[in-house]
Amino acid sequence: MNRCPITYKLCGNLLYSEKGLRILSPVLKNLALLDYSAEELREEAMIRASKMSIQGVQPKLSAVLNIKHGRFDIVNKYGRYILKPQHHIFPELPQNEDLTMRLASIAGIEVPLHGLVYSKDHSLTYFIRRFDRKGQKDKIAVEDFAQLAGLSRDTKYNYTTEKLVRLIDSFCTFPAVEKAKLFKRFVFNYLVGNEDMHLKNYSVITRNGKTELTPAYDFLNSSIVLKGDMEEIALPLKGKKSNLTSDILIGYFGKERCGLTDKVIDRNLDEIRSGMSRWFSFIDDSFLSPLMKEKYRLLLLNRIKVMGW
Repeated sequence: MNRCPITYKLCGNLLYSEKGLRILSPVLKNLALLDYSAEELREEAMIRASKMSIQGVQPKLSAVLNIKHGRFDIVNKYGRYILKPQHHIFPELPQNEDLTMRLASIAGIEVPLHGLVYSKDHSLTYFIRRFDRKGQKDKIAVEDFAQLAGLSRDTKYNYTTEKLVRLIDSFCTFPAVEKAKLFKRFVFNYLVGNEDMHLKNYSVITRNGKTELTPAYDFLNSSIVLKGDMEEIALPLKGKKSNLTSDILIGYFGKERCGLTDKVIDRNLDEIRSGMSRWFSFIDDSFLSPLMKEKYRLLLLNRIKVMGW
């Protein structure tokens, strides 16, 4: 019995469920395997890197959904989706990111349309719909926090978590609303072991005269992928990158630095806690290997314990 990599629901002998296909497009009847293996996708990403705006350590490709032929087509320009194939060093990143983004959605964090698609070698590739595009060719104004801070890809770790709040105060239309979003995302990423939230992984988007945080992206449990003694967060908070406590996360960051009221903090934490039972069901149903599922569960349980929940 197969499980749909777009919905996680059982789909018999099919690769994708009807509901999963409809999520991509109401008129999509089938979805073909990508024309590339995982290795070929990585090679293609390297070849096309200089021609595309999307960069980073993980291989990425720009794609459009060809509804007529039921497939993703890789393109250099005007792509509406980003594809991330299997990494040659770090295991199961597509499955990891897709799962983590689903958990974020359950927690009430806005995420773009995303899922997994099979390559011709039946490896799984992660896809996510771009939120900085509209129509066929038009772009929506998006700036990441490195740009806002006057830093670069090479200096994206040279910052502190406290300074993220200043950027929101300076650039967002309704800072109080966005600081509440930042707080929730920060707590969520701590819980799921995402210690690589550097400046390039935060962005603002301007639509209809309003500047706010973009939908979440690049959320994954990096702690179970990276080896060795890892830090818990990318940008120091109260001078620390590890051994964080609930007092630092809630009292110091939420109340003192973000200036959130107890009511706002409690509402956001309740939204996270209320979906946690579903988190473990989604881990079980995910496309991670049994070993990685167990690592994910154990890290999550440990972080929940730190929070005192």
